[in-house]
Amino acid sequence: MEIYKPNGNTGEPARSLSPPAPVLTGLSLGILDNTKPNAGVLLNRLADRLSERVGLKIALTETKNAALAAPAEVLDTLSKEVQVVLTGSAD
Repeated sequence: MEIYKPNGNTGEPARSLSPPAPVLTGLSLGILDNTKPNAGVLLNRLADRLSERVGLKIALTETKNAALAAPAEVLDTLSKEVQVVLTGSAD
């Protein structure tokens, strides 16, 4: 019998987080919808509220499979076109 440990990768992360933006007003917002039930509704409503409240500009919405990491081309598009990203929803 072979037993596998569910530890995952233990090396350094491939990317680091960007520093937080001091002010959100006027920045472009992207949505990364992980396609879980109601994630799109939740993320879009939150984006609308942030847009109304602090002046974020909703620029684009991308989707990805909840079970997989976002494809490199999606991450590349988000990194080039927006400064703030909303993502994720858990069951």
